[in-house]
Amino acid sequence: MDELLLLKALILGVVEGLTEFLPISSTGHLIIVGDLLGYTDAQSKVFKIVIQLAAILAVCWFYRVRLLEVVIGLWQPGRERRFVVNILIAFLPALVLGVLFHHAIKTYLFNPLTVAAALIGGGLVILYLEHRPQTPRFTTVDDISWREAFKVGLAQTLAMFPGVSRAGATIMGGLVFGLSRRAATELSFFLAIPTMLAATVYDVYQARAMLVFDDVSVFAVGFIAAFITAMLTVKTLLRYVSNHNFIVFAWYRIGFGLLVLITAYTGLVNWS
Repeated sequence: MDELLLLKALILGVVEGLTEFLPISSTGHLIIVGDLLGYTDAQSKVFKIVIQLAAILAVCWFYRVRLLEVVIGLWQPGRERRFVVNILIAFLPALVLGVLFHHAIKTYLFNPLTVAAALIGGGLVILYLEHRPQTPRFTTVDDISWREAFKVGLAQTLAMFPGVSRAGATIMGGLVFGLSRRAATELSFFLAIPTMLAATVYDVYQARAMLVFDDVSVFAVGFIAAFITAMLTVKTLLRYVSNHNFIVFAWYRIGFGLLVLITAYTGLVNWS
């Protein structure tokens, strides 16, 4: 096995784990970094699906106690059943629009320059929202009604455009609709489970012909790197949002997006 290919897998696994749950777009970063590394072939597309699954499992493991409580309490009326209903309602808009537009988005929007533009635009939106006065009406995920869940689900659909960031759309949407920072962040984590799992299963099915045993070691390196990094990122982000806003992520998005556009304009990087 090519050691350089394993190194690329390690780097992209870390990138996925670091960016999936931050409001900076994991898909955008994988497209840009993958292009920079020259890892854009058919194998890379399946690889990115596999490491996304690792990030999902990291969230499931981090919240394993809560998820077990949900499974146990689902069969009777109460908090846990309401939680599941809210997550499913929030997931519904992405499910419907994903089925309708998934192919078109993958075909026409997955390139570094569109991602750079979305990174900058999303950063400006975060700056605007963070400078608005905010008075949270819901301090925990369990406090919200189906209406707030559905509104956040609508916000999540903006992330179908690569570079917007699923985490960014859901967290900012949560803040706009009255959730506290921690509640909006946790809702983003929980909503990621059905959303990313559905997208991953669909993508794996579509790419099933490209799954070959020879790629196992590459996929394993990326999977492990993404799982460990995602676990650390989720834990760190929850601690961070208790005392900070998201402005630093906005400036990062703008800076990174401008860097891609400048390198493209000057010819320093030949983005595909």
